[in-house]
Amino acid sequence: MLASLQLGSLISPAYACGCGAMVPSRESQVAVDRETSVVGWDGRTEQIVMRLTVRGNAPEAAWIMPVPHRAGVELGDPGLFSELSVLTEPELVTRHYFWPRSHDWPFSVSGNVGDGAAAPSAGAPAVEVVGRERLGPFDVARLAATDPQALQKWLSDNGFELPDRLATALKPYVDQKWEYVAIRLAPRDRGNPLVGTLEPLRLRFASERLVYPMRLSKLASTPQQLGLYVLAAHRMEPSGPIGGEAPEVTYAGRIDPRSAADDTVHLERLTGGKPVYLTAIEQSFPHPERIDGDHELRAADADTPYRRQVYRNELLTVGGVPVWVLSLLTAVLMVVAVLLVLWSRRQRRVPPAAGAAGAPVR
Repeated sequence: MLASLQLGSLISPAYACGCGAMVPSRESQVAVDRETSVVGWDGRTEQIVMRLTVRGNAPEAAWIMPVPHRAGVELGDPGLFSELSVLTEPELVTRHYFWPRSHDWPFSVSGNVGDGAAAPSAGAPAVEVVGRERLGPFDVARLAATDPQALQKWLSDNGFELPDRLATALKPYVDQKWEYVAIRLAPRDRGNPLVGTLEPLRLRFASERLVYPMRLSKLASTPQQLGLYVLAAHRMEPSGPIGGEAPEVTYAGRIDPRSAADDTVHLERLTGGKPVYLTAIEQSFPHPERIDGDHELRAADADTPYRRQVYRNELLTVGGVPVWVLSLLTAVLMVVAVLLVLWSRRQRRVPPAAGAAGAPVR
């Protein structure tokens, strides 16, 4: 039911960040340090909760998100992201070693240990505004478009200035009769640059398949890093690499948001408190220009659990004393004890010397 997407830094004029396009003004720059999206799907309806962390000198920017059907938009819950981060963190495993290493005593003084659609009907408007609202610091416009050039012009006329090549990149979505959510991002305090973590937005739309739009990322000029977290009835997997390296599963397992052991209030609210299967997937796109489609997710052949492990190496100690020191001391004491026993036995076997002083003479 859920997925989360995380992406690395992206600076103008890349014009892309994950599932959408980030566009600043011509004279400014903006970087997306992190993009986190939570995608929920129940087989009929998909919802995306997205939060951006940005930096740069842009007083405002536009973000364009393609969606397969008409979307409703509202503010999201920031607490959801912290819960997902805890649920997917790797297991810490401690491994001990016997002999000291370069950072251990006596080598180190400190001793610290570290580690395709039909053509549009005649007479249909090129761009239809299906909704526009103000949500917190966001100006949100929901659009339906039949012509990418007309879409670009409408966005430009309404303060969303886009490069020409982005209109070309949007054409596959227009051909499939997808719609768009165009959002103007701006800081709460006017005059300040667009920096920090923005409030999350929640999109909800009908969808017969779990899909995360990625085509616009091919406009990126820097490598992309994708982290996808999926919560569904079963373990999920991408249908293909879509131009990147092979996806890697970093976590898979069933979770219960109602469990008292987990602080998952926001996740329980989003899933209705139902147990779900969590799959975490990571993927790299060293050459984003090779991205050739959107990410579609499907159920895996089996619900095999998996959890990534992070190893921490520590020197083996007892009561704070290295075991190798105790072992050496024990060995020395044993040698000394054996020598003392041998010396004592030898002393008892030596007879007194003949004619010693005080001995009787016959």
